[in-house]
Amino acid sequence: MIGKVEGYASYSGISRNLTDPSGVLKNPGESTEKKAGHRSSPAECETCKNRKYQDGSDEMVSFKSAAHVSPNAAASRVRAHEQEHVANAYNKAEKGNGKVVRASVSIHTAICPECGRTYVSGGETNTQIKYYNEENPYQKDKKSSDAISYRGMNVDLVG
Repeated sequence: MIGKVEGYASYSGISRNLTDPSGVLKNPGESTEKKAGHRSSPAECETCKNRKYQDGSDEMVSFKSAAHVSPNAAASRVRAHEQEHVANAYNKAEKGNGKVVRASVSIHTAICPECGRTYVSGGETNTQIKYYNEENPYQKDKKSSDAISYRGMNVDLVG
């Protein structure tokens, strides 16, 4: 049973101060319960407090410089960031006479080694764009052979 009295918590008779030297919880609103095998509770976790996210791509998107995101907001912020990459792919395809064939987003999670909380550790976007090259002789041949096979497919006999 956990008893809480003015910033202190008691775990099986052991009292510990849950506040940093300034008297404020490091991660307010988080659980003060310490999981077995971990050094701290989510409310005390220094690792979660200092976790930063940064984009490693060469695109102009958010998180180009490292920024802290609260663990509660990380999932939605990472999803929004990855959606920026998808939007960039569609813009790139549109400008280059291409078509986005595939766009997939993966959100990665991990477990904090200090407090045991599951957190969003990042994301990855994979896109595939097909470009049409009208000057390519193979593309010209493909178009002419497609035209022959499609000619007469939709004939209106009522006329």
